[in-house]
Amino acid sequence: MAARSAGLIAPVLPRAAALASLAGLVALVSVWAIATGPIRIPPMEVLRALFGAADADATMVVWTLRAPRVVMALLVGGALGLAGALMQGLFRNPLADPGLLGISAGAAFGAVIVIVLGTALLPAGLRPHGPGLAAFAAALAVCLVSQRLATVEGRTLIATMLLAGVAMNALAGAGTSAFIFASNDLQLRDIMFWTMGSLAGATWPKIGVLLVSLLPLFLAAPLLARGLNALILGEREAGSLGIPLEGLKLATVVVVALGVGASVAVSGTIGFIGLVAPHLVRMAGGADHRWVLPASALLGGGLLAPADALARTVLAPAELPIGLVTALLGAPFFLALLIRSRAATG
Repeated sequence: MAARSAGLIAPVLPRAAALASLAGLVALVSVWAIATGPIRIPPMEVLRALFGAADADATMVVWTLRAPRVVMALLVGGALGLAGALMQGLFRNPLADPGLLGISAGAAFGAVIVIVLGTALLPAGLRPHGPGLAAFAAALAVCLVSQRLATVEGRTLIATMLLAGVAMNALAGAGTSAFIFASNDLQLRDIMFWTMGSLAGATWPKIGVLLVSLLPLFLAAPLLARGLNALILGEREAGSLGIPLEGLKLATVVVVALGVGASVAVSGTIGFIGLVAPHLVRMAGGADHRWVLPASALLGGGLLAPADALARTVLAPAELPIGLVTALLGAPFFLALLIRSRAATG
């Protein structure tokens, strides 16, 4: 019995140690991101400010301006990294990302509609949050349409859902372009936020709402790990192991839609985090989703926080769209990954 228990526990310890090390690295990166800005604050001063031991000016800058952005970057990046890992596991395709089903494009389309047409139809209390609410609702609607189009006689066809997602991406992109054409200069500035991404609007109340919105994704992901591991073998084999495939597919798609919709609602469209983070995690520790899912969430946040720091400092006092920074950093990495994969195959 002892030997059997040791065999069950042994794989967990390295994985737990790796996750703890990754969490520590993300914490260090977060402190660096808070310290970085047009006015640099020494890391030790950041730590003192976080614990209320710094002077009033440093504490105000840290707690009011920079810490909310870093925390939002951790949450949004974590959600995108986790959503990307779930999509790659569901489709058994390393090229899958959170926008595969048209979720990100649909969310941006929903926000753009409200920006151009206005919020007159919304209750007065919801009008300031109109674009965010529209982005969240549109993301969920696009996802459910893609899933419904792929369902035949109660069975969801993965390949058909992928094609439906491509079509929904194209439709949402065309709709966004049409509204951009009809917008004025002021509306164009707001639209750029949604299409290129920004964390400039981070506040503690927004973070509270975002955290609640992301809870379904973060809480459901560990429950999906076993099913995704079985799905690696194929649908027939996973079904023979007792995995409820249709429930797994629906749950994965819905929680990804909720998480990505909430993220786009507060930060706009941010690319490559959901694609790159799971790749790095699998390269470092294998394809076991009990490792891949939490590590992708940690690494996604750990990548987005420094990207946001670069976005607000490279051209200070101007600020680059964070989606531009992640694309500039993520695209070369992905090309290098493809070249390396091709060389290994050859």
